[in-house]
This record gives sequence, C-alpha cells and structure tokens, in this order.
Amino acid sequence: MLSKNASTQYPINTQLASRWSGRAYDPEKNLSSQDLITLAEAARWSPSCFGDEPWRLIFCDKATNEAAWLNAFNCLVEGNQSWAKDTPVIVIILSDSLFSQNEKPNRWGSYDTGAAAMSLCVQATEMNLMTHQMGGFNADKVKQLFNIPDRYSPMAMMTVGYQMAKENIPDDMKERELADRQRKPLGECFFDGVWGKGIG
Repeated sequence: MLSKNASTQYPINTQLASRWSGRAYDPEKNLSSQDLITLAEAARWSPSCFGDEPWRLIFCDKATNEAAWLNAFNCLVEGNQSWAKDTPVIVIILSDSLFSQNEKPNRWGSYDTGAAAMSLCVQATEMNLMTHQMGGFNADKVKQLFNIPDRYSPMAMMTVGYQMAKENIPDDMKERELADRQRKPLGECFFDGVWGKGIG
C-alpha cells in the first residue's frame, strides 16, 4: 500500500498517522465477509452518549450484492462516481435522531456516528485497506432507495477497498493521489484554555 504518513508536529498513533483518503482503488480485489464484519465490530465499540449507539451502517458489497452497490453508487454525485466506480464496498452511514431509550431528540447522535465512522477507518488502516468518506451524495435518494425510516439521517457515504498499485494509477489521478497530505498548523484550530490562544 502506498505510504502517505502524516508529517505530524508531534508523534501520534501509527494508524492515525498512516490513515488517508485515497481514491485509486484496485477493481480486482474484493473484501471478504469477515473483513466487513471486523470493520463493523470496530465501529460498534465506539463511544456514544448514554451508550445509545445511534449509528446505523449499510454495507453495500459489489461482489455479493451488486444491486445494493449500484443503488449506493447512484446516490453519489458525479465527481465521486468518477473514481468510486472501482471500489468494492460502499458504506452508507446514518444517525438516529432520537434516543432509543425514550424517543427524545438526540443532538449528539451525529457526533457519535462520526466517532463510529472514524473507528472503522482506523481499523481499515490496520487491515491495509483504504477508506474515503464523502459528503457528495443525494441524501433523499438514499432514504428512498434503501427504505430508511424518517428518524435516521444519512450523514456520509464511505468507500472501502484495497489501494491500486502505484504503477497502475491513471495519469489523471496521480497528482492528487501522490500529493503530500496537508493540515493547518496545530495552534490554528486547537486552543489553550481560551479561544484563539494556540496550543502546542
């Protein structure tokens, strides 16, 4: 797998440093059912408010359920479809807007669902898989095609698969795939005790 370790200001966990959102997937490599279960298990153990587990993830595997995969693919915007066509798995990530224990609004549901998605991504990195989370999709179409109950909101979609060998990456994708990863300086977004006073 192409290594694109983050150039961190301070040392961090190896999986966090090596996780990145590539787009060049190997169309010849599928995931096993055990791979998908392992990814789901990692997401399952994420933290959530009151332990309510508001996340719901739909795994659409091209190899075992092409109809579901096509439905998910057709919900993506054209720009994402241009490269997601090679991914073996598309995951739909939804959040419950209500607490299961009392049916009251859960304003932390989307926050907790994001944590579950990140747990999945870190686990995927451990397994030498690549993930790419996307906001470019039609949420109404997702709800229609997948019969989603009203209380659940589509938060994101994610591709999962094996990275294409570096020598096989098409020319029109190389610049973006091979570019160095960038982040704002630590002190621009993380503060020490008061707004605007950068930490680190």
